[in-house]
Amino acid sequence: MDIFETTRGTVRGFRASGEVVAALGIPYAAPPFGALRFRAPAPAAAWTGVRECTAFGPVAPQSAELPGSPAWSPGDEDILTVNVWTPAPGGDSLPVLVWIHGGAYAFGSSAQPDFDGVALARAGLVVVTLNYRLGFEGFGHVPADGRDAIPDNRGLLDQVAALRWVRENIAVFGGDPGNVTVAGQSSGAASVACLMVMDRARGLFHRAVVHSPASPHHTPGIAAATTREVAAAAGRPATWEGLAATTPEALVAASGQVVEAYRRDPGSGSRHYDPSLHAPVLDGDVLPRDPLTGLAAGAGREVDLLVCHTTEEYWLLDAVGSSARVTTEEQLSRFAGDFGLPDGLVDGYRAVRPEAPVLDVYLAVFGDLLFGEYAHRLAEAQVRGGGRAFLSRFDRRREGPSGVVRAWHCADVPFAFGNVDEDCVAFLIGGAPTSADRELSRRMVAAWAGFAATGDPGWPAYDDIARQVRVWRTEEGDPRGGQDVPAVPRGIWAGAGFPLLRP
Repeated sequence: MDIFETTRGTVRGFRASGEVVAALGIPYAAPPFGALRFRAPAPAAAWTGVRECTAFGPVAPQSAELPGSPAWSPGDEDILTVNVWTPAPGGDSLPVLVWIHGGAYAFGSSAQPDFDGVALARAGLVVVTLNYRLGFEGFGHVPADGRDAIPDNRGLLDQVAALRWVRENIAVFGGDPGNVTVAGQSSGAASVACLMVMDRARGLFHRAVVHSPASPHHTPGIAAATTREVAAAAGRPATWEGLAATTPEALVAASGQVVEAYRRDPGSGSRHYDPSLHAPVLDGDVLPRDPLTGLAAGAGREVDLLVCHTTEEYWLLDAVGSSARVTTEEQLSRFAGDFGLPDGLVDGYRAVRPEAPVLDVYLAVFGDLLFGEYAHRLAEAQVRGGGRAFLSRFDRRREGPSGVVRAWHCADVPFAFGNVDEDCVAFLIGGAPTSADRELSRRMVAAWAGFAATGDPGWPAYDDIARQVRVWRTEEGDPRGGQDVPAVPRGIWAGAGFPLLRP
């Protein structure tokens, strides 16, 4: 069966592999352009007849061109779509996993081959992936238009709309709307953490998976300052009228100019090192409080949380040239000052790596600052607020043609999706997968599937006494996990404030 009756109309999918049926590019909200630009998502228009859903929908406005993925094409406006893979069309109600892609809130899409849902569907899940507004369209601050306020966090509101679509439609694909897990990586994982403390998302999902959650959030003041910079680069006033008259492609180009200016200027503060312009805005409305504060207060206690981070997160950003290089002690000291790191923190990392070059010390600190330490704090905040959390760490390495392949940012995702054989992930995992890699992927897929189905990924929940953690390596260790022993004592982070608010 590949015909599905959704609330807006009939769609036809296709046989993706074996018994798995996929339906791609289904609208969950109206195109957010024209009169709907910079507004909260509106319902998708109904259609008559059968809509052929055999290809991914258009990607959101962005400048990135990712391997194996479609590029953004100006004029493609129907960007708010979902994709579904189901092993049981018309059959039993199965647990549902909804995936939110990462990409610094500025690039990426659900069409990336490593997000194909076939392997997870074979493991017994109905899998949903989605596109949402990115960059300025999704997260840029827009002043009021004279009639009413323009919401910040439009990308988060898109994600909520997609989850509502899941609640209303997933049963026809064989999914259980009462057993939904929302998952994401990097900015997608941070989005999931935000959804856990948002009133608008309450009750729409029951478990959450966050891989390498990104720590930065913005205050309204930071968001407004960024708008002024982007508008100036576009040659427009930073007003609703000026921004609405600026095309999406012009705002993408202007944002790129601002990013490049930060990259070139080592005196520009914290954004010089990783000049991501956008992040969730602590606006007091859509996002009433940051996830750490909200989870510690119990906002997510009804949602089980599974957290993972990689042990060498930031080496990827260095390898692809998206981060400033720090190679001298003077630069390292300036980096620590620009982020207001506690005295002694860098020395603590150097003590663990006494022979390491400055670059490696910098990458280790920065990776934990943006991802690793924040991941730990999310798990701890969830437990403090009365909820359950499970902690894991991806530490898989191998020898590659150019040396050791690191456990860096994004490397865990194809393993968890069961897509290590996709050509596009060869760079991430260091070439063709080995039999040990495929076995590791099988274990990670089983952990996701078990957690989505029952709330049990296969190891004990985290607490401040046992501090259980599952370490993912190709060499099998204790399948039930063990006590968390991080490479760097976490006490040295005690004086560092989170969430990270970067001017």
